[in-house]
Amino acid sequence: MKSRLPTTDEIDVLLSYLPRLYAEGFSAVKQWMGGNRDSEGRIHMPYPEYDEVVLEFFRVAGSDCWMDFDYIPEEAFRMLKNNDVIASADLAGIKTMLTFCVRGERFSDGHWEEMIKGDYIRRLLERLAKLQQKNT
Repeated sequence: MKSRLPTTDEIDVLLSYLPRLYAEGFSAVKQWMGGNRDSEGRIHMPYPEYDEVVLEFFRVAGSDCWMDFDYIPEEAFRMLKNNDVIASADLAGIKTMLTFCVRGERFSDGHWEEMIKGDYIRRLLERLAKLQQKNT
């Protein structure tokens, strides 16, 4: 299933998160919860309590216009790890890599934090900003 490309306004909304996610002193995770044994001996796996800005960003980035419903996670991650691929990505490529960033939290608690801390989101948004400048 193909999704439509984002509009200029939708791109601007996503780009508005760049300075907030990478503000000096910003922490994607407020605190890690769980990781403890309850009174009945059950261990609760640790999970992050994300800052509201992170939740908002990934809610927006999870919109249909940003999703590549045919992405292959391993291929998307390979793309994301290659700075040259990001630097030359078109809008469809950005959608593929962004889909990996969004969906990974389902399978690995803390994935969103790693995508932010590892500058993957920063590089994607900076590339998106360059593409946006070309179109204006």
